Amino acid sequence: MLDFHTLSEFSRANCSGICFLLIPANILATLLTIILTALNRPTVQIWQAAGFASIFASVMILHVYTWFIIGVVMLPTYILLGLAVTCLLTNLAAIIWRTNSLQLVYPWKYNR
Repeated sequence: MLDFHTLSEFSRANCSGICFLLIPANILATLLTIILTALNRPTVQIWQAAGFASIFASVMILHVYTWFIIGVVMLPTYILLGLAVTCLLTNLAAIIWRTNSLQLVYPWKYNR
């Protein structure tokens, strides 16, 4: 069984390594979603890229909340939280953009 306390301690003890991995992973995965959307790739590929990027963003949010739980409220925690939320919103916007652009291009398929 997963113990939240143990996971929180692991997250805080290995903060630099976790952030060293998650910051570039968030940025690159979200950039991949943006590129796929700009290249007008199929919706399935955009959903997969956005889902993959959202996993990294969600893990970063959970990591930041482990610091909030023990009362560490500093500028880096807000910056990391802002990065994660921005990545989540960007991925959501890419999905919405792709869905709406398909409705504009092929109205006979989507307006039934």
